[in-house]
Amino acid sequence: MKILIAAGAFKQSLSAGEVCAAIAAGLQQSGLGADLVQLPIADGGNGTLDAFLAAGGERVTMTVLDPLGRPIQADYGLLDEGETAVIEMALASGLELLAPDELNPMVASTYGTGQLMADALEHGAERFIVGMGGSATVDGGMGCLQALGLRLLDEQGQEVPAGGAGLAQIATFDFSGMDPCWRKAQIVIASDVDNPTLGDYGAARIFGPQKGADAQMVEQLEQNLTHCFTRLYEQHRIDMRQVKGGGAAGAFAAGLMAFLSCEIVSGIDMVLARNRFEDRLAEASLVITGEGQIDAQTLGGKGPLGVANVAAAQGVPTIAIVGGLNIDDAQLHAAGVQAAFSIVDKPMPLQAALDDAADLLRRAALRLGYVLKLTHQTDCTA
Repeated sequence: MKILIAAGAFKQSLSAGEVCAAIAAGLQQSGLGADLVQLPIADGGNGTLDAFLAAGGERVTMTVLDPLGRPIQADYGLLDEGETAVIEMALASGLELLAPDELNPMVASTYGTGQLMADALEHGAERFIVGMGGSATVDGGMGCLQALGLRLLDEQGQEVPAGGAGLAQIATFDFSGMDPCWRKAQIVIASDVDNPTLGDYGAARIFGPQKGADAQMVEQLEQNLTHCFTRLYEQHRIDMRQVKGGGAAGAFAAGLMAFLSCEIVSGIDMVLARNRFEDRLAEASLVITGEGQIDAQTLGGKGPLGVANVAAAQGVPTIAIVGGLNIDDAQLHAAGVQAAFSIVDKPMPLQAALDDAADLLRRAALRLGYVLKLTHQTDCTA
């Protein structure tokens, strides 16, 4: 029996690699005796850089500013002999960089992500894969663009403040400081959402609450994003207000698409292609995937569904091991996941589940291994 373990990160707890390792440890402990192949995945959010570098490449570490403007160390990757850069925005501008009481999209900025992109450009990169997901920001990507040389000026000609609050003060966009090389650069946005920039399903109203915004702040962010992108349309006839996918990462996608040559691609599809997932399925009996929580958003193209879709096309079943299971089982089964199991085996606080996730994963995989072992023995007897 050959089993592919293709799982994603458990946010605020374990990396994709750690999740895969814990699942493998539990299966081995069960005595299943299967050939286990670990393949960490990501869909544009947390773990995207690691997933791309699993197939080779160079990791670059540098000092950037976190969402609140504090210096931190963050990484990006260089592939194809330096021609392609992989930027995981969560590493510079992500939720997990902030404590719960620090979350505030009114001031959080994507500036640090722009610093990663600028450094990669200086290293000679011509193609940029920008992973969208896990952001702490709703600044329309303007912080990132400021790091690339864009100036956002108020009515007095002064730079506007960072974050979602500053968008309300934008009067003009000054492109003169941007490196001309950005005109030739190819930007691939690796994303798992298709929400528009504005509106009831846009960046502020759908994703603002998970970044720390209360109801009043959500509406203020919606107004500020509307002001920013309406000014952009009025002055430059660039309309990103309802573009599909523009709402990703606090409308970061919309900002990049407005000023750079971009296309949006499924993040999980890119990662699976990079790591030759289809080839690895050739002799596989089963795929085990997983993420921190499977819910309705998972059906929109997140990692586990991407894995299940590719596996199903080759007749290989998929089982998911997850932290939280908040979806109808029949609906998930119809989407291609044959069965899903939560690692939480007794009532416990959320923080306890996050702290003990590795052991909970191992124990869940151990139980699954016992079942698979029994099934395999029954098949052999028959």
